[in-house]
Amino acid sequence: MTPAARAQAAIDILDQVIASARDDGPPADALVSAYFKTRRYAGSKDRRAVRELVFRAIRHSADVPASGRAALLPLAADQFDGSTHGPAPVSPDEARAVEGVVPGWLQPLLSPLVAPAEWPALIDRAPVDLRVNLARSDRAAMLAHFGAEPTPLSPWGLRLPADSAVSADPAFADGLVEVQDEGSQLIALACAPERQALMVDLCAGAGGKALALAAANPSARILACDTNRARLSRLAPRAERAGATIETRLLDLPREAEGLADLHGQADLVLVDAPCSGSGTWRRNPEGRWRLTPDRLTRLEALQARVLDLAAPLVRSDGTLVYAVCSLLAREGAEQAAAFLSRHSGFVAEDTGMAIGRSDHVGRLLTPGHDGTDGFFIARFRAT
Repeated sequence: MTPAARAQAAIDILDQVIASARDDGPPADALVSAYFKTRRYAGSKDRRAVRELVFRAIRHSADVPASGRAALLPLAADQFDGSTHGPAPVSPDEARAVEGVVPGWLQPLLSPLVAPAEWPALIDRAPVDLRVNLARSDRAAMLAHFGAEPTPLSPWGLRLPADSAVSADPAFADGLVEVQDEGSQLIALACAPERQALMVDLCAGAGGKALALAAANPSARILACDTNRARLSRLAPRAERAGATIETRLLDLPREAEGLADLHGQADLVLVDAPCSGSGTWRRNPEGRWRLTPDRLTRLEALQARVLDLAAPLVRSDGTLVYAVCSLLAREGAEQAAAFLSRHSGFVAEDTGMAIGRSDHVGRLLTPGHDGTDGFFIARFRAT
């Protein structure tokens, strides 16, 4: 493919990405893969180059561009030369995507701790962080195996360059490591898993944090719950690979409380890693900025409050509830935590026990610019 043809391919894919973001369809990675499945003539260099153009364009624009052509034009105007298979020449008044990091409507909703000087880090390329499975290996051995750097905050972590491939490595295949951002590891550490006998991961998804809890305390009973069958089904093979014993429980909407009734007052720890805007993970998923809308954010905030209210009755006296979101928005973090305390007088905020991030009212805020992790808000509560 010529450079111009690569640019046109990127435009075609970006048109699909923009439509998919608006319709809550497949992610950009899946669309890139699907595009090239029907274009076998494109070699590996072409595929890499087109993919790079697509994601450069996504990172460039905070707001949804008018079209794929508008998204790419600021980055590759020299390829809009009208050559065969390439984009048509540029019109003088043609729309161009405006460079930005944070969508305009979200800027006043960011935590005050996230100053504009930190914004570029929100869409930087993220490293590949691994968590050592301490139940089966140790950090020193895995550092040597991968030739990695230790993560600065998590005692479980290794750090590799962005785009490092680890899925074919024997250590990964044998369950000695898991891919997990350092910030996500710190959420599990905030749970103090070594002290807990019964731990409930209430929004477990595919179980990354449940696996971290199991590695830190293999003798504990760990129950991973979710309302999404497809996500939860991915945990079993991961647990088998890691040698972890984790129970799973599929909850039925809107009768989750009934499915949790046997756990009332029983859990030493309940982890609520709640569904959220994902604004802390834009460096891994920059198109997330295009998918979030005010209505969707409002629905997510209501869901976060609902899950916290479901979690509260499960915690035994003197037990722990940890709330976390991969968000940098105050409404999902500090304000949501404060609202929980106002509704539940039987809980008090307590320190996470780790000198991480920055104090954000009753919790801690981790950000890419300040901590080198994905963005997370973490708060810990104790049942009195």
